[in-house]
Amino acid sequence: MRRPVPPRPACAYTSCYCEENVWKLCDYIRSQDQYPLEEFYAVFISNDRRMIPLWKQKSGHGDEPVVWDYHVILLHVSSGEQNFIYDLDTVLPFPCPFDMYSVEAFRLDDSLHPEFHRKIRMIRADLYLRRLLLNRSHMKDANGKWQKPPPSYPCIETADSKMNLDDFISMNPKVGWGSVFRLPDFVHQFGRQTDDSYSLEGQ
Repeated sequence: MRRPVPPRPACAYTSCYCEENVWKLCDYIRSQDQYPLEEFYAVFISNDRRMIPLWKQKSGHGDEPVVWDYHVILLHVSSGEQNFIYDLDTVLPFPCPFDMYSVEAFRLDDSLHPEFHRKIRMIRADLYLRRLLLNRSHMKDANGKWQKPPPSYPCIETADSKMNLDDFISMNPKVGWGSVFRLPDFVHQFGRQTDDSYSLEGQ
């Protein structure tokens, strides 16, 4: 079987629009119908303060982390021994084995001040494709000017609703879709060091 998504240079990508980049990856997987869509998850990384450090990001300098308000990656829960992360903003391989990404990009919350501890919201790809709505207003400044150039394709929205990104960034488990984890629990669940089976039911 072919890879789930194209090589990195061939993927739809716009800098600073990670939630749309991942949406496009999910859409590609659905369109190709080579892999079961239920094996893939959109993964939002944030916390209540919206300050999360990630290492090995293209916009980083040396071994210093980049502190994002949130970041979005794609997780492939493989039937093999290793799960994989797809992150179009990392300097790590694409895809990257989960354990490598965890060690190199996440590192440990234990060494960080508590306000930087990361949380994870994990949403099944089919649900993500149906539920995410974006008018890109979060990328405009107070004067209505773009802080970063937007993608060339149309916004992901409907006539009834145009923006619900905050429901995905929120780490309140009572809000939005999917399941919320502390980072260490997420790493334990999907890293190689556990044999626990896991099932994420649609919500």
